[in-house]
Amino acid sequence: MATVDISTSISDLIEKIASFSPVRAVCEIKKEIKDNIVAIRQRDPAAKSDVEVLLLYSGLHAILAYRVSHKLYLGGHTFSARAVSQAAKLLTGIEIHPGATIGKGLVIDHGTGVVIGETTEIGDNCTLYQGVTLGGTGKDVGKRHPTLGDNVLVGAGAKVLGPIVIDSNSKIAANAVVLKDIPENSTAVGIPARIARQGGRKVDDLDQIHIPDPVAQEITKLEQRIDELSRELAEIKEAKQEKNAKR
Repeated sequence: MATVDISTSISDLIEKIASFSPVRAVCEIKKEIKDNIVAIRQRDPAAKSDVEVLLLYSGLHAILAYRVSHKLYLGGHTFSARAVSQAAKLLTGIEIHPGATIGKGLVIDHGTGVVIGETTEIGDNCTLYQGVTLGGTGKDVGKRHPTLGDNVLVGAGAKVLGPIVIDSNSKIAANAVVLKDIPENSTAVGIPARIARQGGRKVDDLDQIHIPDPVAQEITKLEQRIDELSRELAEIKEAKQEKNAKR
C-alpha cells in the first residue's frame, strides 16, 4: 500500500514539474504576444508593423502585465500580483485588477484611463477604447463588476457599472453609462444607456460613426421645437399687427 502511495506521489510531482516547464511557459508567452499583435493589427488601422505594436503599444503592455499578475493572483500571491498591476498602471495609464478574468484577443486602443475591476469578466476578441471603466456601483458584494461576452466593443469614455451582462456582439457608444444588461447584437447609447439598435443592419467592429448620438438627437429636437415656436410667435405678431391696422 505504501509503495502505491509513493509511486502516486512521484507521478503527481512529475506532472506538476511538467506543467511548470520553462519551455512550455515560454511558448505560451510567445503565443500570447503573437495573438495580441495580430488582434491589434486587425482592429487598429494605425498599426504599421508588428515591431511597432510590440514596442510602442501601451494596451499590449498592459495586457501582458495582466497575464503575469493574474497568474500570481490565482497562485495566492495577491501582494505580488497587485505590485505588478500597479507598476503596469504607472507605465501605461491602464489599471487592470489581477483578479479580473480576460479572454483572448482583447484590444485596448490608446488605453489611457481604462479601468477594469476585480470581478470583471471579458470574453474573447473584445475592444476597449480610452477612458473606459468596467467598474462597480459601490452597492454590490461578491460579483461587483460587469461581464462582457465575445466581440463586444466599448467606445471611448463609456462607463459600464455593476454586475451586469453585456452580451456578445454588442456595442457601447462613446460616453454611454450602462447600468442594465444589454442583450446580444445590440447597440447601447446615452446616459443612462438605452438600446438604440438590436439585430438588423450589421455595423463594422471599428465603426462608431453610424452609432446614433443621443446629444445630437436631443439638439435636433430642440431646434425643431424652436422653429415651431418661432413660427407661432410670428403668426401671433402678424395677427396683432392686422388687428391694430383695422382700428
